[in-house]
Amino acid sequence: MITIRPAEERGHANHGWLDSYHSFSFASYYDPNFMGFRHLRVINQDRVAPGMGFGTHPHKDMEIVSYVVEGALEHKDTIGTSSVIRPGEVQRMSAGTGIAHSEYNHSETEPVHFLQIWILPNEKGLKPGYEQKMFADEEKRAQLRLVASGDGRNGSVTIHQNVDLYASLLESGEQVVHNLEPQRHAWVQVIKGQIMLNDLPLKAGDGAAISEENRVAIEATNSVEFLLFDLA
Repeated sequence: MITIRPAEERGHANHGWLDSYHSFSFASYYDPNFMGFRHLRVINQDRVAPGMGFGTHPHKDMEIVSYVVEGALEHKDTIGTSSVIRPGEVQRMSAGTGIAHSEYNHSETEPVHFLQIWILPNEKGLKPGYEQKMFADEEKRAQLRLVASGDGRNGSVTIHQNVDLYASLLESGEQVVHNLEPQRHAWVQVIKGQIMLNDLPLKAGDGAAISEENRVAIEATNSVEFLLFDLA
């Protein structure tokens, strides 16, 4: 069973400095039919104006992943991290018992485009932590590159949950296949371009929840970038 979440039906908030689309209920946007999927709680597609950003604010008991598409995102937090996240880099912040952080557009002239992802942790009260790794385009081209996982295998960042997150870049006609184990589910989020997902068309911004399927086949209609979550 595949349920498509069309891009144009997502929640939308434009604050001037921030243009954000919400795949699931977030902040003032509420849809009881889209509260998350499995352990996946938030997928926000954010574009932040030059020099602007999210001031210091707290979180608890959440795994927060940032995936930068274009531009550069500047991060600071109360556990002493100060970094800049660029395209191809994946950031994981474990809020655990409590952390405060800020995210700003590092550039004064160019916008930053990134996906903000929240995943419920497998236990509460974890020690706050931070991890950031680069995954070159070559690692994602024409294949599924594991970028985050529950066990940190293959050089991925470690999420405190039974989730595998893959990123991929495909050119027109290229295909990747992901096999789902029994009782596993998947979410596909298209960042750029258009794909055929098990013969269903998806475009940029679309998401799809996949359950009771053992095979996820993704073929690029044109040049595409997407994420695939394998979820318990």
